[in-house]
Amino acid sequence: MSIQIILGFDFGIKNIGIAIGQLITGTTSPICSLKSKEGIPDWTKIGKIIKEWQPSAIVVGLPLNMDGTEQHITNCAKKFADYLNDKYSINVYMQDERLSTIEARSELFRCGGYSALIKKSIDSNSAAIILQDWIIGYLSK
Repeated sequence: MSIQIILGFDFGIKNIGIAIGQLITGTTSPICSLKSKEGIPDWTKIGKIIKEWQPSAIVVGLPLNMDGTEQHITNCAKKFADYLNDKYSINVYMQDERLSTIEARSELFRCGGYSALIKKSIDSNSAAIILQDWIIGYLSK
């Protein structure tokens, strides 16, 4: 099966941003942000999103320090990705997410000023940026 629709996740201990992308157009769009409780996602809501969009692949942001070393949340994001792969039998890819949140904030501010800097918007826009970076890499292969 070829990859067409892709879901992107910006995993966080308190919030998880979600975006959708497609290879045909090479575009991404933020969907939503879900709350987590101490790093535990709402798997029911994630399941509903996966069922609704029926992605052929999933991309999860890989949080790394600026020097490329791992941090505590790196392992949490990897476990999240592994769980998605095991539970939904969908190929899950990890994508370096360094500076994605800063880029998302900058873009939101540019488009709407301070009032656009809502946490939910930042997380879902960050997921769209992570997904866009993965799509660019995938299409350039």
